Amino acid sequence: GFSYSGRPNKELLTQKEEKTLYRALKVKAEPIAKAVKNDDFETVMKELTDLREPINNFFDQVTVNSENSEIRANRLKLLSQIRTFLNDVANFDKIEG
Repeated sequence: GFSYSGRPNKELLTQKEEKTLYRALKVKAEPIAKAVKNDDFETVMKELTDLREPINNFFDQVTVNSENSEIRANRLKLLSQIRTFLNDVANFDKIEG
């Protein structure tokens, strides 16, 4: 019943991998939004591809479900940003399977 939309709190980022992902998402937000608006999906895919390494490192090194509820919520906000980027490109809810 909770929503994890919104920007993560930079002060609650504790691990290198989540800080790197936070910065990468921040840098890519504008170029992705601009490319989507212009229907430039080649650029969108290139920008999303650049997020692969920070996302993989995050999942490899960070435990999202921290015992600290503020840190857990902050990490879920990072994941929500990834979902938002992807949903701006394609509505994955409409894919059956």
